[in-house]
Amino acid sequence: MAKVTKAVFPVAGLGTRFLPATKASPKEMLPVVDKPLIQYAVEEAVAAGITDMIFVTGRSKRAIEDHFDKAYELEAELQAKGKTKLLKEVRGLLPEGVLCVYVRQAEALGLGHAVLCAKHLVGDEPFAVILADDLIDAKVPVMKQMTQVHAKSGGSVIAVQNVPREETSSYGIVSSEPISKGLSKITAMVEKPRPEEAPSTLGVVGRYILSPHIFRFLETARPGAGREIQLTDAIARLLREESVVAYEFDGQRYDCGSKIGYLQATVAYALKHPELADEFRGYMNTLFGSTPKAPS
Repeated sequence: MAKVTKAVFPVAGLGTRFLPATKASPKEMLPVVDKPLIQYAVEEAVAAGITDMIFVTGRSKRAIEDHFDKAYELEAELQAKGKTKLLKEVRGLLPEGVLCVYVRQAEALGLGHAVLCAKHLVGDEPFAVILADDLIDAKVPVMKQMTQVHAKSGGSVIAVQNVPREETSSYGIVSSEPISKGLSKITAMVEKPRPEEAPSTLGVVGRYILSPHIFRFLETARPGAGREIQLTDAIARLLREESVVAYEFDGQRYDCGSKIGYLQATVAYALKHPELADEFRGYMNTLFGSTPKAPS
C-alpha cells in the first residue's frame, strides 16, 4: 500500500467574502488567534506524515510563500533582542525534511482545475487535498485519521459530515452504503443539490485522499457553472471504476470561508490558547456574564 506523502493545498481563490481584508492579502493568511489558516492546514498534513506540500497559488498569494520561507532579517532581530521563544516558533514553522513547492493556477477555473495543476508534481501515487478554509479541531488530526483509513481500505477517502438538509445546496452530497461505524462506500455524488433533491445529508468537506487516476477524469471533465471544473464531478466518475469511501471524521469543523465560521473558530481557539485562555475568558465574562467552554 503506497503511503500518502504529498498534499495539495488549493490556495488560488480570491477570498471575495472577506473583502476588503483580502484585497492584497490571501484569505489563507487570515489569522486564527496567532497562526494563519494555511499554517493550521500544513501542521495537520505534517501530523499525518506528509512531507511534500504542494501549494496551487494565484496572483497576490506571495505572502504564503514568504510565510514558509526563511526570514533572515526577522530571525536576526529576534535573536539580538533575546526573544528566544518567538525565534524558535518562527524557525519551527516547518519540520526538518518537509518540502514546499508552488505552482501557479493562471485562471480561477474551480477546485478540480486547481488539483489538476498539481498533476506533474504528484505523479503516480495517492495524495491528499486539504482546503485551509475548513479548519478542523480534533484530538487526532483529521488527515491522520484519514491516512489510517486509507491504509486499511486502499482506495480514495473523502471526509464528510452530516449537514442540515436546508444547506445541501452549499455542498457536494454523497449517496453511500454503510461499511462500519463512520465509514461507508460512496455510490454516487452530486454537487450542490437542492434540499428536496439531495440523496442524503452527508456533505463533503475540505479533506480528501485521492487516487492518482483522478487526474484522468479531471483532464476530460467538462466545465460546469461559471466555467469551473468540479472535483466532485471527477470523483463521481472515479467511483465507477475504483472504491471511494466516505469517512465521518472525529472533530469540530469551522467553515472559515464564511465570516461567522471564522469568528466562531477565533473564539473557540482563543478559549483553548495556553497563554490567552484565562484572560480571554475573563473578558468574555465581562461582556456576557459567563463564557461557554471551548470544544474539547
